[in-house]
Amino acid sequence: MAIIMRLDRVMADRKMSLNELSERVGVANVNLSKLKTGKVSAVRFSTLNAICKTLRCQPGDILEYVDDEEEW
Repeated sequence: MAIIMRLDRVMADRKMSLNELSERVGVANVNLSKLKTGKVSAVRFSTLNAICKTLRCQPGDILEYVDDEEEW
């Protein structure tokens, strides 16, 4: 199982920089950068909620599930 972060794609679509998103969401630039690159193992729902509210998107626009197993 793999969850892929697509935050960079949504930010690009909205023409929003990491600094601007950081200011609007109230999350440190470093933490958003780690989220953007997928270098985190967890995301708080409150953070996800703030990101979605700011970017006017759904969680599914930011998170994508990819099955890395060939067989079930």
